[in-house]
Amino acid sequence: MSPKARSYFAVAAAVVVLATVTALLFTRPLRASRGARLAATPQLSPVERGEYLVRAVACQDCHTPLIMGPNGPQPDPARMLAGHPENFVDPYTVQLPETPGFWMWAPTNTAFYGVWGKSYAINLTPDENTGIGVWSEDIFVKALRTGQHWGTSRPILPPMPWQWISQMTDEDLKAMYAYLRTIPPVHNRVPEAEPIG
Repeated sequence: MSPKARSYFAVAAAVVVLATVTALLFTRPLRASRGARLAATPQLSPVERGEYLVRAVACQDCHTPLIMGPNGPQPDPARMLAGHPENFVDPYTVQLPETPGFWMWAPTNTAFYGVWGKSYAINLTPDENTGIGVWSEDIFVKALRTGQHWGTSRPILPPMPWQWISQMTDEDLKAMYAYLRTIPPVHNRVPEAEPIG
């Protein structure tokens, strides 16, 4: 190897060593400070954690009816998480096409029609007559773990993503239940699902 090539090699090796040392020195404090920030973050109460989870998994997208606002459909704040409106006149009495994968939903985004039949977003408010107010924490967790309404009865129908929600920890599901117990109860009797078969 010529003296010129050796000097290029030495410079390249020095640059690599310097870059590695610099990266190690400057990223370790960042990793440590991130850990310290996470450790310093106050713990959320179960209700706060539940509110975060209910919003993060978008329960309101199907369980809060949409109304027409000045800019198009928007969630009805008076019926937050109250499910399919009991006074909604169902315009869909036609036979659905037998196209695989075909499904449709009501303008409220709370009623769904497909090869499974008709399903309605239930009332998640703590109303004791029409919501989940009489559900225990155990019933709530079982329903989301098993995909069975009330944790023991008919299957929970599409498009409810219970299969994904069932992967959450018990603590997360209990936190969601705790939050749902704190929202205003809304008296709204959702129609029973109409499964096919």
